[in-house]
Amino acid sequence: MPPTALIAEDEPLLAQALQAELAQAWPELQVLATVGDGRRAVAEALRLQPQVLFFDIRMPGQDGLAAAAELADAWPVHEAPMPQLVFVTAYDEYAARAFETQALDYVLKPVQPQRLQRTVARLRQALAPGTAPAGDALDAALAQWRRLLSAAGGAPSGGASAAPLKVIAASDAGGTTVRMVPIEEVLYFEAADKYVRVLTADREHLIRTPLKQLLPQLDPAAFWQVHRAVVVRAGAVESVHRDDAGKMHLRLRGRPDEKIPVSRLYAHLFRAM
Repeated sequence: MPPTALIAEDEPLLAQALQAELAQAWPELQVLATVGDGRRAVAEALRLQPQVLFFDIRMPGQDGLAAAAELADAWPVHEAPMPQLVFVTAYDEYAARAFETQALDYVLKPVQPQRLQRTVARLRQALAPGTAPAGDALDAALAQWRRLLSAAGGAPSGGASAAPLKVIAASDAGGTTVRMVPIEEVLYFEAADKYVRVLTADREHLIRTPLKQLLPQLDPAAFWQVHRAVVVRAGAVESVHRDDAGKMHLRLRGRPDEKIPVSRLYAHLFRAM
C-alpha cells in the first residue's frame, strides 16, 4: 500500500504548493486530506490514520502544537503506529536553528524543494519495514514527538536564559487582589480558558501568562510538564496511578483529593527506576 499523509495548513495556496512539491519529491505518497485548522486536523487524523502529518505551527483556533499534543494522547496505538510528525513553519532564523539543533525535520514556507527532499528521505527511512523493533516503536515515536514539540515551541535547547522565577504575581479567584505567591509554595499550574490556575496546598490563584510562556521561566528540575495543560512540582508528587483504560494520573502532597492527568507524551517521567 502507498504511504499516506494529512496536511494541516490554513493558507490554501501554501497547502496546494506543499502538496504539489510532495507529488514531485514523493510520487507514491497519497495525501488523504487537507484541513485548515488544528481541531479538524485532530479529527481527520484520528479518522483517516495517515502515516505522516504535516502540521502548520500557527493555525486559527487550535495551533499545530496544541493539536499535536492532543493527538498524541488520543491516537489509537493498538490500531495503528503513531504517525511521523513534520511541522510547517514560516522562515524564521531562530526556529530553524531550534529544529536543526534537535536534528529534526520541518518544512519552511514557502516550500523549498531541496529542504523538502531531505525531509522526504528521512520519512521514507522511518516508514521502511523493520526500522524499529515493535516493542520500541511507540517509545521512539513519543520521544520524536516530544523533541519536535519542544523545538517548535521555541524552547532553547539549553533551558531558560533568565533566572527561574522566585515569586508569582497572581490574582485571587475574585480578581480583586494581587498576591505574591512564593514559587516554592506552588504545587501545580493548570491552563484553563484565558487563565492559568496556580495551585498551592490551600489556595487557588490566577495568572494571564500562557503556560507555554511560563514554562521557560520555571526551574526544569523542580517543575515538570505532565500534560499539555499541566505543570507539576516534581517534589510534590506522592503517587502515580494507572486506570483500567491505561490512563495515568498523579496524586500530590497537599492536594490529595485531586487527580492530575498525565499525557502519554510525558508518561516516561514516571516509569519505575
